[in-house]
Amino acid sequence: LSELEALMERMKRLQEDKEDEEASQEEMATRFEKEKKESLLVISGGICSFPVQFSFDDEIVSTDVSRYVEDPGFGYKDFARRGEDHLPTFRAQDYTWENHGFSLVNRLYSDIGHLLDEKFRMVYNLTYNTMATHEDVDTTTLRRALFNYVHCMYGIRYDDYDYGEVNQLLERSLKVYIKTVTCYPERTTKRMYDSYWRQFKHSEKVHVNLLLMEARMQAELLYALRAITRHLT
Repeated sequence: LSELEALMERMKRLQEDKEDEEASQEEMATRFEKEKKESLLVISGGICSFPVQFSFDDEIVSTDVSRYVEDPGFGYKDFARRGEDHLPTFRAQDYTWENHGFSLVNRLYSDIGHLLDEKFRMVYNLTYNTMATHEDVDTTTLRRALFNYVHCMYGIRYDDYDYGEVNQLLERSLKVYIKTVTCYPERTTKRMYDSYWRQFKHSEKVHVNLLLMEARMQAELLYALRAITRHLT
């Protein structure tokens, strides 16, 4: 099977399995913890054997990038320390964008919540109902896997989502690409862009980038707004 046909077959099989039998809450929690730990091992360009804490201090920053920032030493770091057994989890049900973050950000900055919410929904729901040359395809399962994988990298868990779907739908090269674009965008290369979903249209792959960026923004907002809420209460 081609990469495209294999992906579509996995999507079909997941849907059939979901209709036959749903995973228990315990199983879904275990799958999330496994995916969360594995996401720490994913680094741009490959997968290492242990969680890496990376900052721009670890390598020379390109002058093309550093001239645009005030602090070249500022960069992404994994949310867990190296060798840590119990990784922190942000349970989305305890603090969601829809029920908590949206109303708080609107209080802090009038109407900005509506604009952000519209942006999140538009990008999440954007689809041509196609996958490369195939038409009338429901891509909801795939879009949700992409969005939830980004949140998983940030330690955010949705109790009603089976993270086994992430592992089945997102291959290694795509996971590497996702973490690079989301966490180290300055490292993204055309080779990495070309290495996944080779049969897909550029417009579909650009949509992936949009989805990753909106998922990252929402994850960051959830952490920030939760901290503000705790401070206010």
